[in-house]
Amino acid sequence: MEGQAIKPTGCCDPFDPGPWQEKEITWREKLFVKDHVTSFLHVPLNMGGKIVKNLGLIEKASARATRLMLTDEKSTWGSDIYIDVAREVPGAQMATISGTFLTKVFEGPYRNAGQWAEEMKAYVKGQGKQLKKLYFSYTTCPKCARAYGKNYVVLFAQVD
Repeated sequence: MEGQAIKPTGCCDPFDPGPWQEKEITWREKLFVKDHVTSFLHVPLNMGGKIVKNLGLIEKASARATRLMLTDEKSTWGSDIYIDVAREVPGAQMATISGTFLTKVFEGPYRNAGQWAEEMKAYVKGQGKQLKKLYFSYTTCPKCARAYGKNYVVLFAQVD
C-alpha cells in the first residue's frame, strides 16, 4: 500500500497519525458521550453495538464533533468509552474531561497494548511529567485496520 492513495472503506476514515504524534493538548470541560463496554481479559465483547447506538444518538442530535473516541481500560472486565461531541446528546450519558495530555501514536496489533502503555509511561517520564491517567484511542475498527493495512492507536496520557 506504500505510495498508493488509501481508498476509504465507508466505515472508518483513514487515519493520519501526524497531527497526534507527540503532542501536548489541554482540554477544559471537553464534552463526550460516555458508555460502558463489557470485556473479557480486556477484549471488548459489546463495543461495536455501543458505538453504533451512541453514534446514532449523536447523528440524530447533529452533535458530531471529530472522530475522536477514547477508551478508559478500567479493568480486565470492562472499559468506559468516550465519544467526542459538539453539544449535549439527548438519551446519552454525558461526561466532560479536563486536563493536559501528552499523545503518542502506536501501530500494530492490539495485543501490543501493554507494551505501548509501558512505552507511554517512559515517554511521559522523559518529558519530565507524571502520569495521572491513560486513555487509548482506537482509530479504526479491526475490519478497517485490515483494509488500510495499518492499525493505529493513539495513547493519551493525562499528566500533572
